[in-house]
Amino acid sequence: MWLSPEEVLVANALWVTERANPFFVLQRRRGHGRGGGLTGLLVGTLDVVLDSSARVAPYRILHQTQDSQVYWTVACGSSRKEITKHWEWLENNLLQTLSIFDSEEDITTFVKGKIHGIIAEENKNLQPQGDEDPGKFKEAELKMRKQFGMPEGEKLVNYYSCSYWKGRVPRQGWLYLTVNHLCFYSFLLGKEVSLVVQWVDITRLEKNATLLFPESIRVDTRDQELFFSMFLNIGETFKLMEQLANLAMRQLLDSEGFLEDKALPRPIRPHRNISALKRDLDARAKNECYRATFRLPRDERLDGHTSCTLWTPFNKLHIPGQMFISNNYICFASKEEDACHLIIPLRESSPAPQEGSEQPASPASPLSSRQSFCAQEAPTASQGLLKLFQKNSPMEDLGAKGAKEKMKEESWHIHFFEYGRGVCMYRTAKTRALVLKGIPESLRGELWLLFSGAWNEMVTHPGYYAELVEKSTGKYSLATEEIERDLHRSMPEHPAFQNELGIAALRRVLTAYAFRNPTIGYCQAMNIVTSVLLLYGSEEEAFWLLVALCERMLPDYYNTRVVGALVDQGIFEELTRDFLPQLSEKMQDLGVISSISLSWFLTLFLSVMPFESAVVIVDCFFYEGIKVILQVALAVLDANMEQLLGCSDEGEAMTMLGRYLDNVVNKQSVSPPIPHLRALLSSSDDPPAEVDIFELLKVSYEKFSSLRAEDIEQMRFKQRLKVIQSLEDTAKRSVVRAIPVDIGFSIEELEDLYMVFKAKHLASQYWGCSRTMAGRRDPSLPYLEQYRIDASQFRELFASLTPWACGSHTPLLAGRMFRLLDENKDSLINFKEFVTGMSGMYHGDLTEKLKVLYKLHLPPALSPEEAESALEAAHYFTEDSSSEASPLASDLDLFLPWEAQEALPQEEQEGSGSEERGEEKGTSSPDYRHYLRMWAKEKEAQKETIKDLPKMNQEQFIELCKTLYNMFSEDPMEQDLYHAIATVASLLLRIGEVGKKFSARTGRKPRDCATEEDEPPAPELHQDAARELQPPAAGDPQAKAGGDTHLGKAPQESQVVVEGGSGEGQGSPSQLLSDDETKDDMSMSSYSVVSTGSLQCEDLADDTVLVGGEACSPTARIGGTVDTDWCISFEQILASILTESVLVNFFEKRVDIGLKIKDQKKVERQFSTASDHEQPGVSG
Repeated sequence: MWLSPEEVLVANALWVTERANPFFVLQRRRGHGRGGGLTGLLVGTLDVVLDSSARVAPYRILHQTQDSQVYWTVACGSSRKEITKHWEWLENNLLQTLSIFDSEEDITTFVKGKIHGIIAEENKNLQPQGDEDPGKFKEAELKMRKQFGMPEGEKLVNYYSCSYWKGRVPRQGWLYLTVNHLCFYSFLLGKEVSLVVQWVDITRLEKNATLLFPESIRVDTRDQELFFSMFLNIGETFKLMEQLANLAMRQLLDSEGFLEDKALPRPIRPHRNISALKRDLDARAKNECYRATFRLPRDERLDGHTSCTLWTPFNKLHIPGQMFISNNYICFASKEEDACHLIIPLRESSPAPQEGSEQPASPASPLSSRQSFCAQEAPTASQGLLKLFQKNSPMEDLGAKGAKEKMKEESWHIHFFEYGRGVCMYRTAKTRALVLKGIPESLRGELWLLFSGAWNEMVTHPGYYAELVEKSTGKYSLATEEIERDLHRSMPEHPAFQNELGIAALRRVLTAYAFRNPTIGYCQAMNIVTSVLLLYGSEEEAFWLLVALCERMLPDYYNTRVVGALVDQGIFEELTRDFLPQLSEKMQDLGVISSISLSWFLTLFLSVMPFESAVVIVDCFFYEGIKVILQVALAVLDANMEQLLGCSDEGEAMTMLGRYLDNVVNKQSVSPPIPHLRALLSSSDDPPAEVDIFELLKVSYEKFSSLRAEDIEQMRFKQRLKVIQSLEDTAKRSVVRAIPVDIGFSIEELEDLYMVFKAKHLASQYWGCSRTMAGRRDPSLPYLEQYRIDASQFRELFASLTPWACGSHTPLLAGRMFRLLDENKDSLINFKEFVTGMSGMYHGDLTEKLKVLYKLHLPPALSPEEAESALEAAHYFTEDSSSEASPLASDLDLFLPWEAQEALPQEEQEGSGSEERGEEKGTSSPDYRHYLRMWAKEKEAQKETIKDLPKMNQEQFIELCKTLYNMFSEDPMEQDLYHAIATVASLLLRIGEVGKKFSARTGRKPRDCATEEDEPPAPELHQDAARELQPPAAGDPQAKAGGDTHLGKAPQESQVVVEGGSGEGQGSPSQLLSDDETKDDMSMSSYSVVSTGSLQCEDLADDTVLVGGEACSPTARIGGTVDTDWCISFEQILASILTESVLVNFFEKRVDIGLKIKDQKKVERQFSTASDHEQPGVSG
């Protein structure tokens, strides 16, 4: 690349001059490209340690004048090819011009101006970017791409100097953190270390300090442990690594969410030393923290924050803290955690409310005036079910409980008067104390909406719920089916859900949410939580509370794999080890934690405690978040420690905990007691003592209040890595188990193939490929269907894994294999289909492998573009309308479409037809036995015989010959194989001619793959050219025997030169054997002359495409045609190949796919190409 000229005082330090003229010098970095000895090692080490730009550009061009000691850099290059191009341009365009100048200063000025002009011209064509990174980052990104072979789409986020511990020896180098990879490079005195780890493969990431490793970062994958230390800023590095690993886990969990987040906002003003992507990731982390702290909608973006003090009217003080400003909110958080939190929606900031007046943000006042979608139809549209079912129970009739409830309500009203009511309420330690004492029934719905943030979303989306209900009504899906099944299991003991009113409201809310968020749809436990929400709020309020729960407060809890609940289960186990160490080991032995935590966390204790007790925990949960659930769970274990330590098995422990929770009571509840379902079903010979819910909460806060939200988020990240990688391993095992045992690969090979297949799918997401079909992964699909690849991805995998390497013909063969495997024609294949194709090439005997190869040259594998007669040939398979296609149902014998099946013999057709007619007479409509018989027939017909394969026409046979010739080009027995296949092809061509004569003599047209081209044959062939190029070594007597007739024309003999190179099928015969052809192509042509009898083409140039290159286009065959009556069967091809032992050995030799998988993993990232003009050597 051209560089803006800069002065260089010492031109030859660490550089070697390779070319020079009076005005320019071309130099190479010492030690690059070839050896370099000790000096080269030292220079390479210096370049790595000092992060020199010479690592990226080991070549440069300097401008010099004879009398000046100052040099100017004008260009640099990463390869000899690049720098030579610049050098030649300078010599051709500037040397003559510069010799005219008299003054050296003028020469330098002219050169500098010219170079600046070239750079300006190049930059003019570039797209302007708003997030230009500093020059140092661009240089580092170039180094990263060059060193690790990353494509342009891989973006560097940041890089750090650090040491990698290899054994007990630290290797100083550079750690590059990209969007998808962690990379490390070190070069010290000839010892090179290069590491690349994908973020999606990381199972553990933690910062620790031990005696052996000073403050370091540990990175674990499934097969290695890596330690990095000696960072200048280990905190910043670790935080960034966490963010990138989190993004990767999001991708594995929900690829759609990852893709949406990938478009990060651009910075307003670039900083000098921070990349745009690093700034954006920091901004994302701040956004997430901001939204979580103040329970704001997911699309809220933080604009900025600043230190300030807030004047609080309730205590007449200035409270120091931070003010946060975003699109729609101004928020304040005090430095002391509980001193004061305030949220001011900008929609309500003007006009300012007068002091003492009712706040307009109060959910109580607008709700009465808001009429929802079906106020006239359903009472639940405007109020909660609890109010509907407890109308006639005045508080005075409840005695002490009623008085207590009245006092609670009064306390809250005093609090509202002092601290404000609604969204803008000051939230202080006093607010939390009131919540812990229990929210009164009449205010519960209102305060749940406020504390969860659901109120903000509800008022900013008026009519949204009504639209969803309208759209989802009458729509059927898997989610609606599951909802219907669970409706009557939702709090069946509560009178509100013992009638259609409550059930219908629950159905509408759950269905509307499933329609809003199809990724989650419906998950078990959502019905229990939603039924409680409906008791205290209208349908719309319950809907927005459910949104807040599923999408913000309990992230990933209610997806198909309940990942969020499993993550918090891991946190619970970790907290048990920290707080209750004596119980932790016992719980692990019993296996209790995994059983209890899911039911406790998913339903917020609603399914395991009496209803009136559990809602008190829900009160605290909406105010404090998941912290409360973890605290209560720890308190329950702590209260039952002695009994748990005495338990002998999981069942006993579960029973004991269940009975304890059944007896957690709320003595202050004014609702009529609702017997808990499990309490009704369990035996109560010796009921344990009752436990007051408020006492349990008090203990949980006293003993475990040290839990902080920030610590929980940190633990969530750590556990998320474990959980998602564990789920991925489970998916891998499930997919591998789904592969039939006769596929031939071992379990280890299948697992390795799965990882390669999955990596190829993920690569389409990494580097912004426009593969919308394969790029989207639906986690709700069965494991086997979650990762699929398209044709281009399959082509890349096929090229690196196939044992049938065909040079330039390989992509063509890969395309055919893909079409053969893609049975459902959706342009995607899953892992099972992929492995089936691989197995066809690696396993089985000669016959099985040849069957796969044979099918690759019949429709649908052979596309119409490759063989113009393929579409017409289909008519010959189905001439008899009553014929049935033979099922090719084994995993290796893949299905061909109906048109491509050979018709059954007439006798079989008649027999099957009469059998079907008899069945139709016997029963008017087919019963289940009919389908069972059909299924049994299908199972019986699993094994395909070679007689079931359709016959091959002449053009398809030509394509098969091309593939075979290309396949042998890299083999050590190349010449023997060419001779053998020439002999076999010659024999088969004559067999086809004999078969054509025989069928013509019997007056019956063969059922084959012939085409229906009506073009007349060529009047003459270029036989002279063919004979001229035919080497004398090809004097095989079989090669001179040809067919006698061609479509009834006079006998004529033609020789066809079949070339196995990578020719393009164009140009004259002399061009085909020019210096562009390799030595192998020349040497094999001696065996590449086959007699084709009736095979006619326009000229020799077209004939030579029979093996190499792409298929001829229809326009290339104007003067010739392919014999339409010629055909050959698979048995004939098999029998002919068996006569040549060298061909038999080629197809029967075993190839180790394990080595190919290892090579594939190594080159997976190598999209960038090295220099064409240099050998890789020791470089810095």
